[in-house]
Amino acid sequence: MRVAVIGGGVVGVCTAYYLAEAGHEVTVFERYGNVAQEASFGNLDLMGPASLRPWALPGTPSRIFSMLFRPESPVAFSAQFEPAMWRWIRRWVKECQLERFSHNQRHLHRLAAYSTGLMTELAQTHQLDFQQRSGVMVMFRTARDLQQAQPILEMLGQFGSEHELLEAQTARELEPALANAAPFHAALYIPADKVGNCPLFVRQVKTLAQNRGVEFQFNQEVQSIAPELGGVSFQVDGRSIDVDAVVVAAGSDSARLLKPIGVGMPLYPVKVYSASTAIQEFDLAPQTAVFDDTYRVAMTRLGNRIRLAGCAEMGSSTVNLHRKAISTMVKVADDWFPNAANYRTANFWCGPAGMLPEGVPLLGPTKFGNVFVNAGHGSGAWAMATGSGKLVADMVSGQTPDIDAEGLTLARYGERSFQ
Repeated sequence: MRVAVIGGGVVGVCTAYYLAEAGHEVTVFERYGNVAQEASFGNLDLMGPASLRPWALPGTPSRIFSMLFRPESPVAFSAQFEPAMWRWIRRWVKECQLERFSHNQRHLHRLAAYSTGLMTELAQTHQLDFQQRSGVMVMFRTARDLQQAQPILEMLGQFGSEHELLEAQTARELEPALANAAPFHAALYIPADKVGNCPLFVRQVKTLAQNRGVEFQFNQEVQSIAPELGGVSFQVDGRSIDVDAVVVAAGSDSARLLKPIGVGMPLYPVKVYSASTAIQEFDLAPQTAVFDDTYRVAMTRLGNRIRLAGCAEMGSSTVNLHRKAISTMVKVADDWFPNAANYRTANFWCGPAGMLPEGVPLLGPTKFGNVFVNAGHGSGAWAMATGSGKLVADMVSGQTPDIDAEGLTLARYGERSFQ
């Protein structure tokens, strides 16, 4: 079949690769000049199932709202308080209930574990090097932070994920570069989870896809989609293109493309942040990836650089950097590894990530049999990209996916509409 993939981020590129592997004639349409230019550029570098978690965690709303007026916070709000944002927040708060979190986390873990296996297979088969490293340490600053994380720890035990809760002194022995002045209560060590360079990975998979015949058309923005009997027609910069099927993997722009054809989803564009800076003192730089549980910022050592990723800004559609988000990232870096680099001169970046209130992506067919969706992964898309791409490629091909897709498709919304 002739299949179009809309979106050249990590999800879209992985989807194209597996579609081509299944024997389809694939074209990727990307509105920027290269792959991984939006959310995939600033994704969390964590790509393991044990460290992946939705924003909808029990206790998170009260934590965030209590920090709103502090100089640093995991979430920043712009002056634009639009109704769509508040509708999304209300749904998100409901998903933070313990029962809903447990339900959502099981779906996330199933997809991420599947994705991890595929990514490992991909890297070994093609000898990919995207600066991957093993080991993630989640830092809990206070006893209250650790208490709020108990649902996560319990679920890691249920999943059989290798993990160890460390006292502060033991954590310092494992990661000696941690600043002596940084007080914290405990750390969760996840040895098997990996981190790496997401944009580099996307470029490498793009090359693999091209070797399988995938065509990439850049600077091509899709305006609309029109499902037809036996195919799909869509408009790209004023010209009409006909294919047999289309996969919408356009990140935060996916809802805009699907809404006119009657496919609604509660997707909201949340601005995510990242920063990169050169290491100045290598002995004082982290060996493991560190995730600050309070501020939800990850620090990763990639080659001779330190990368920060995290924070979220709501209510803004611009590319302007929010001062609170920058302050938060700098604070986290200064607290844990203050002398490893000059974080104030880092290259900061922000861009939109399409997030769903429950934090679980939407994969598979819409009510139109030839229009598929692969969106809503949020800032943790890399941890689920290969699994999402393979699962959707199997569905397009009419094959039974390797894992159960229950809870991952539009069927979870039933007859509800989010127009």
